[in-house]
Amino acid sequence: MFIITLQGHEDSVYSVKNEDNEQVLYLFVEEDDAVRFAMMLEDDRNYPPMHVVEVDDDAILSACKHHDYEYSIFTSNDFVIPPEENYDSF
Repeated sequence: MFIITLQGHEDSVYSVKNEDNEQVLYLFVEEDDAVRFAMMLEDDRNYPPMHVVEVDDDAILSACKHHDYEYSIFTSNDFVIPPEENYDSF
């Protein structure tokens, strides 16, 4: 799987607040989808340069469950765009 971070700050992982005001980590199955989403953040939302990082599937899911952190897994069949509102963060 792949996550999105700030370039040069790989400890800052992109997440989005959901309707319950909880942070949700975005996980992408395909690197191309993560790269495309990161490009949309940079272009449409004027984010600083982003970096796509490959993570071990089991490790990231285990860490999320251990820390009771919400996550969404996006496959190549999903279409995801950055939220219009300022709910996204690192």
